[in-house]
Amino acid sequence: MREGANTTMGDKTTRVKTDEAPADEAVTNKVPANKGTTNTAPISTTQTDDFKSGFVTLIGRPNAGKSTLLNAVVKKKLAITSDKPQTTRHRFRAVLDTPGYQLILVDTPGIHKPHDLLGEELNRSATDAIKTVDALCFVLDATQPFGRGDEWILELLQASSVPKILIISKTALADERAIEAQRVAACAENHFDEVISLSALEGIGTDRFIEAAVSFLPQGPRWFPSDMDSDQSLEFIIAEFIREKVLCSTFDEIPHAVGVQVENLTFEKRRGLYRIAAIIFVERDSQKGILIGRHGDKIKHIGTRAREELTHFLGADVYLDLRVKVRKAWRRDLNQVRLLGYGTVE
Repeated sequence: MREGANTTMGDKTTRVKTDEAPADEAVTNKVPANKGTTNTAPISTTQTDDFKSGFVTLIGRPNAGKSTLLNAVVKKKLAITSDKPQTTRHRFRAVLDTPGYQLILVDTPGIHKPHDLLGEELNRSATDAIKTVDALCFVLDATQPFGRGDEWILELLQASSVPKILIISKTALADERAIEAQRVAACAENHFDEVISLSALEGIGTDRFIEAAVSFLPQGPRWFPSDMDSDQSLEFIIAEFIREKVLCSTFDEIPHAVGVQVENLTFEKRRGLYRIAAIIFVERDSQKGILIGRHGDKIKHIGTRAREELTHFLGADVYLDLRVKVRKAWRRDLNQVRLLGYGTVE
């Protein structure tokens, strides 16, 4: 495999190819049927006396460990993670299916003080996820002091009558005194039906969390097919994997200004090859130059890392074609925010 870059600074587009495949080979098959859907009508209306199903929302401040916990529960990376605020920009569901129950975890953007329309949409998406669920999980980072943002989230939770679980996360990075301080602060004026300390990365406490969440599920139908692990489209998950590599490779204002959209996705069945064309959007020409890097080195690095992870995720070879485009002030344009799939899509 070779890598190359073809960058054009004169216009608003930069193309980078992170792998090569013969261009004259016809696409023999479109991408297999999506594993995701936003339709929440039950896939099976047959209800047995012992089958349980329902929705449990994870809510908390940015970087509290919600997405890491979700990945640990389903034992597969579906949600991207990083140390940057606003890593999660979309509410989505992950499905844990067993013969006895179907647990649907709802991951949400971290609730924060918004500085633009994108931030407002992310908060709206998170707070909307409190409604019409069977249980709520407040994820509290054991390594960060309890603050006003946590208090505000607890005020939101008090308005709900569903069972509530307090998750104190990242306990492998904190001492017992810090963990107990978080528990005392959260429970001072709030009732939780369960309090669980865990470290999702270390696999500590995850099974206990699953047991607690399932205990609050009602009897009900199977909402999603048993082989579906997320309600998100394959295109969206791929776009998020690419954005994660941008977040991990850039600093300052770049991570916040980046949006990713998959423009084309096809699958060559005979070769077992996915062809992916994606656009990385930024807001200014200066950000575009930083993202491309000297001689295209930065964007090639991002593309290589994204292709490696996508190859593992898709279980097939990947040809990834990245372009960088300037879309000025897109975070302040509601239509652009929603076009990229972020926040609440009506």
